[in-house]
Amino acid sequence: MENLGQYSKFYSEESFWMKLRGLAGKAGIKVVYLALLLYYMLVDEAIDLKSKVTIAAGLGYFVLPFDLIPDFAPIIGFTDDLSVLIFTYSIVKTKINETHRIKARTTLQQWFRDVDEAQLLAFEKGNGK
Repeated sequence: MENLGQYSKFYSEESFWMKLRGLAGKAGIKVVYLALLLYYMLVDEAIDLKSKVTIAAGLGYFVLPFDLIPDFAPIIGFTDDLSVLIFTYSIVKTKINETHRIKARTTLQQWFRDVDEAQLLAFEKGNGK
């Protein structure tokens, strides 16, 4: 994780949305929620540059087509993506605000039928410890 910064060059908004939309069902709500939280922080003008660079690196790894564990691998395919997103989240979590959460949850509700907001909040808090 110490070389996370090298992945920022792989991030683009287009590649982020392509991957997220294409694999949302396979990746699951937790991966998608963290990716969306980080994305909405990245596009927020109020977030500082250092945090944005960290987020771009985490999302860059997420969109990278060839990562440590291939996304198509059954059961464990998104383990590395989730780990990197959690690591990135842990660095910038103090900057997340309610607007980021609302936007991420709204997008989730458009893509998934059963979104348990209490479960998302518990997940988010669990990754914050």
